[in-house]
Amino acid sequence: MTWWESVILGLIQGLTEFLPISSSGHLVLGQYVLGLEPGGNGVLFEVLVHFGTVMSIAYVYRARLGTLILDVVKGIVRPNQWVDGYRNQANFRLGMHVLLTMIPTGLVYMFAGDRLEAAFTSPRLAAGMLLVTGTLLLLTMWSNKGTRSVGPLNSLLIGLAQAAAMIPGISRSGATICTAMYQKINPEEAADFSFLMLLPVVIGATLLKLGDIGTAMDGAAWGTMLPGVVAAFLSGIVAIRIVLTFVKRGQFHLFAVYCFAIGILGLILI
Repeated sequence: MTWWESVILGLIQGLTEFLPISSSGHLVLGQYVLGLEPGGNGVLFEVLVHFGTVMSIAYVYRARLGTLILDVVKGIVRPNQWVDGYRNQANFRLGMHVLLTMIPTGLVYMFAGDRLEAAFTSPRLAAGMLLVTGTLLLLTMWSNKGTRSVGPLNSLLIGLAQAAAMIPGISRSGATICTAMYQKINPEEAADFSFLMLLPVVIGATLLKLGDIGTAMDGAAWGTMLPGVVAAFLSGIVAIRIVLTFVKRGQFHLFAVYCFAIGILGLILI
């Protein structure tokens, strides 16, 4: 991989992580189009550019993120006040719901992580799963705008959607926001929750891969991959704002057209 290929893949990652069109699917297809071999440092590169997108979330939500984290930490260290904190503290309640989404995601990765990583070698699978993402998005046309807030059961179901999105071609933001909207969650809250729940997952994945990153990458590899991380960060900021705009307008389903087009094209050409 050259630095400019890293930048292209970083832009793809940043835009498609938050736009409901599957970042993993586009990375797999992008590597195929660029003629890059899957495997090797590919998974490490994906972890790094995902970390770049996490920094996008931190930037966009910086006004509330510090207070949110502080309130969650304060609540966690006081077990005798968990019930009252959950009932009366909005930030603590949100933090608990985010942690609940990690349960199904963590279990799926624990028992099927190797198979999921192997799926990144199949561009045809990614193309096919883009059709699934398109279907999920299209169905939101018949989902009336809800007014509910996220609760414990909602969180677990949204976490299951996030776990399913570990398959390349299934959009994480698309699957999680759609799942929330199907449960009559307010669309804007659904989008905010989808973005915030990504933070602990990617930070956790980055920490798990730190040992591999340190041993598998030399100075030249860092010089190649870091431009991609910066590109993912900057494009991620743009993508978050685009998604929030479409969600507010009730036009989330329009992304289905793109998913169907790329999925069908991929299946025909690959």
